[in-house]
Amino acid sequence: MKFSFDIYQISAQDPIEELLDESREGQFSTTLTSKQKLSLLKMLRKNRPEFAIGEEPLGKIRGHDIELYLHGERPYLPMLRKHPYPESLETRKEIKKDINGLLDMDVIRRIGHNEIL
Repeated sequence: MKFSFDIYQISAQDPIEELLDESREGQFSTTLTSKQKLSLLKMLRKNRPEFAIGEEPLGKIRGHDIELYLHGERPYLPMLRKHPYPESLETRKEIKKDINGLLDMDVIRRIGHNEIL
């Protein structure tokens, strides 16, 4: 007679540790105390549907569009027409990585050069 057993490993994690694990990639103001950070994390988790979609990271929000209004009339001030100063290769790579992350989370989107905003 053969017997088969399925072995499952069940682990319990402290809810506070679980919150902290979820927020490892997040950045918090250095002025927040640990208690304030924890309170913020609890609020974000409790209201996750408002701050994320499904299991996506916080920040992927639909239905809460914002409108940005640029102040100034054409022709724009010379300061606004200036080309950005060049960045180092490492800095450009980091900027591109951050922008791609925001694109992946649908926080921002690409627009065409002739798209009317």
